[in-house]
Amino acid sequence: MKTKILFFLLACVSLNTFAQEEIPVQKYVAHNKGKFFVMWGGNRESYTKSDVNFRGKDYNFTVADMSAHDKPKGYHVDYINPANMTIPQTNLRLGYFFSDHYSVTIGVDHMKYVMTQNQIANVTGNINLPADQPGSYYNGVYNNTPVDMSQNGAIEGGYPKGEAQGFPPAFLMYEHTDGLNYINTEVSRFDDISKWFGLPNIDKVQINLTEGLGAGVLYPKTNTSLLGMERHDDFHVSGFGVSAKAGLNFTFFKHFYLQGELKGGYIDMKDIRTTVSNDDKASQHFMFFQRIVAVGGIFRI
Repeated sequence: MKTKILFFLLACVSLNTFAQEEIPVQKYVAHNKGKFFVMWGGNRESYTKSDVNFRGKDYNFTVADMSAHDKPKGYHVDYINPANMTIPQTNLRLGYFFSDHYSVTIGVDHMKYVMTQNQIANVTGNINLPADQPGSYYNGVYNNTPVDMSQNGAIEGGYPKGEAQGFPPAFLMYEHTDGLNYINTEVSRFDDISKWFGLPNIDKVQINLTEGLGAGVLYPKTNTSLLGMERHDDFHVSGFGVSAKAGLNFTFFKHFYLQGELKGGYIDMKDIRTTVSNDDKASQHFMFFQRIVAVGGIFRI
């Protein structure tokens, strides 16, 4: 009888050991479906040259091949100070995994676009402002005419609010610095490539390759000083954009991650507000390229 009981116990232990070997412990990060995540980071941008058309009741001209650049803040506490988070160039994204490999997100790329003031650009069109307006200094017909964008005291960022320009006023100061806001949704794919690096425990460190496509609207706050007229400088839906990205995601201890991305796209803005008059508009389209570094968290509710 004792022999039978001992045999039974040994059999149970053997079966239990076999089951543990055949059914490995499932890692938390092995499946993403049903998880939410949030991401916050900073970016640098580059822009292609673009033709920018300015039009109103008494003028219609195009600045050809306008060059522009971003306005980086550098390493600064404003990136984590809620009161100043729109001062640097930032990216905010909220997302949900609807499968193990695919997520959908909504977010805003807060970019900054500043016309390079120290440039000579060709201008085509006409300006015929009333003689009592300061900008009438520039009245005339332009036919691929070179214009110095730094003339008459023009400076990047424009003059502080309340400070008047001299006479004649600057021809043009133009930027989207609060900012070039690309509000978009993305669909992205994630693939675990930890095995390429021989990582023993992906619940501690996991490496993912990610890529995605996005589309959205542009909601810039455009600061324009045009021919001495009063600027508008307020948020306005101005156009649309499409984008594509690729990056690497490093997830630590299941819930925290660092992500680097390269992101490029096309922006078309046909309805940019430039002055306080509803008659005054601008339009442009260009390509952009972002370099993004962000931190985030991923979790199930």
